[in-house]
Amino acid sequence: MVSQQRPQIHVFPVLGSRTVCKAQNTGVCLNVNPSRAGGAYGYVDMGGWVGGQAEYVLVPYADFNLLKFPDRDQAMSKIRDLTCLSDILPTGYHGAVMAGVKPGSTVYIAGAGPVGMAAAASARLLGAACTIVGDMNEGRLAHARKVGFEVVDLSKDATLSEQIAAILGTPEVDCAVDCVGFEAHGHGSTGSHEEAPATVLNSLMEITRVAGAIGIPGLYVTDDPGAADAAAKKGALSIRFGLGWAKSHSFFTGQTPVMKYNQNLMQAILWDRLPIADIVNVSVVTLDQAPDGYRQFDGGAPRKFVIDPHGMLKAA
Repeated sequence: MVSQQRPQIHVFPVLGSRTVCKAQNTGVCLNVNPSRAGGAYGYVDMGGWVGGQAEYVLVPYADFNLLKFPDRDQAMSKIRDLTCLSDILPTGYHGAVMAGVKPGSTVYIAGAGPVGMAAAASARLLGAACTIVGDMNEGRLAHARKVGFEVVDLSKDATLSEQIAAILGTPEVDCAVDCVGFEAHGHGSTGSHEEAPATVLNSLMEITRVAGAIGIPGLYVTDDPGAADAAAKKGALSIRFGLGWAKSHSFFTGQTPVMKYNQNLMQAILWDRLPIADIVNVSVVTLDQAPDGYRQFDGGAPRKFVIDPHGMLKAA
């Protein structure tokens, strides 16, 4: 009697979009944008969506990604804070988490814009002992100081390490967060104010202790046609990777997986643990006022403009 052996069939798993989302990596969704991984609508060069700053908005996959507030009246009483859940707060929080912020940490946040201030607020929520925010904008630094953070002024000739040492007694921090991205500019009063996209990353490697982590929620692009040099136009940066390697740094990059955090951040807001609207200085404007809001923001205004096309926030 001859036995027949069944052929061996090997099935290799494929990491599909469903698996990515179940793993809470919604920032690299494989369905939203056919040309590349990414969980955004109308964001930079991702997909054919037209963006969301309008009177009415089509929300693709809304059955999956909308966040339901537990109580309408409670939510409307804190709606200025809750609007930050759509973007800047999870982004700043992601940077702080990926940098390994924990109770007692010393943290440096590069950038005092809305995402930088959200990262600083997140570091405080996570228990950081000292959070330092760096920028070249005097108004933004004044606001960061007003809401309780240490600051360094990158327009000064004193180096970042020297200014951190003046605060902490040591020129290094436990971890750092890049909330500037490829639009960074040179430091110092005599430095170039043209874009220098690797400046922040190189400075963070200098001031982050050995075996520390660097969270990078700041935007970096695959192509930058307006960049000053040929390499940067292709998304290539002059990074001192050898320094990061020698110091055993961990780098965490990428678009934020908002759904990984927004439920807990919502609760932190509703239970008065996170006054984010005050920290990022939310200013509510109408749709007609949006162009002026853009002009102010481009000019470095220390505030986050929230568009309220139907007056719902004003009514609340």
